[in-house]
Amino acid sequence: MKKNVGSIDKIIRLIIAVIAVYAAYTGMVASPWNYVLYAVAAIMVATSLMGSCPLFSIFGIGTCKIKE
Repeated sequence: MKKNVGSIDKIIRLIIAVIAVYAAYTGMVASPWNYVLYAVAAIMVATSLMGSCPLFSIFGIGTCKIKE
């Protein structure tokens, strides 16, 4: 997979994941939405660790500075 997630984007994704897990765990949202927030958090952490986002690839977006 081609890397298309930059370092600032990775940090933002991890912050969103922490907020989503906190909101789901503390019950800030209704019960069925807890699972959605856990899924969002898992996706954010996975794309942050891999450095590649499938949606970015589809739309041709890249925040990673690639040295050519």
